[in-house]
Amino acid sequence: MTATKLNDLRIEAQSDVALLRSKISNLTEEQLDFILTGARSHYAWQDTPVTDAQLHHIFDITKMGPTSMNCCPARFVFVRSLEGKKRLAASLKPANVPKVMSAPVTVIIAYDVNFWTELPKLFPHEDRRPHFEGKPQHCEATAFRNSTLQGAYFMIAARAIGLDVGAISGFDNAIVDEVFFENTSVKSNFLCNLGYADETALFQRLPRFDFPDVCEII
Repeated sequence: MTATKLNDLRIEAQSDVALLRSKISNLTEEQLDFILTGARSHYAWQDTPVTDAQLHHIFDITKMGPTSMNCCPARFVFVRSLEGKKRLAASLKPANVPKVMSAPVTVIIAYDVNFWTELPKLFPHEDRRPHFEGKPQHCEATAFRNSTLQGAYFMIAARAIGLDVGAISGFDNAIVDEVFFENTSVKSNFLCNLGYADETALFQRLPRFDFPDVCEII
């Protein structure tokens, strides 16, 4: 990419952001309630399908969230079929089996430790592959960290388009990796159920920390 082309793209990006900020400066409290402060994790589900178009829409929002060097290591497997759910169930702690089997979709949020081979596409103005080549621990840490970010973006995106989510960490990653990612460079991070919640199964909201409990300004 030439310096002139890169400069033109930067000017265009700056203009796009300025235009967006001229249209909206922040979300309303009601909108924040919808995606975070009033939203809940769900583990019981209505028998209402999630469409392919909705999955594509969630991903198209998720992929725009920031990652270091735009490395985008997350990989998403949407488990919707009964056969796929049965394969996934072998990895679950017993209490999580009915949650997964009843969900319209369970998403395996995973990461590719060889994400760095795609950097010429994702970070085209500078070759950053030497930062990762031959450094498996650095690749693993970077992929895990950034796929966790992308998993969070995914959950917020799903809520933003009107779906409910319920993250699950009570499973055996090694079994998931063997069943779904054998002989690949992809590893599982966490699971997330996706669909329209059965709100009659909700219990009271659990406590959260206050700012002084876990934050400091220095």
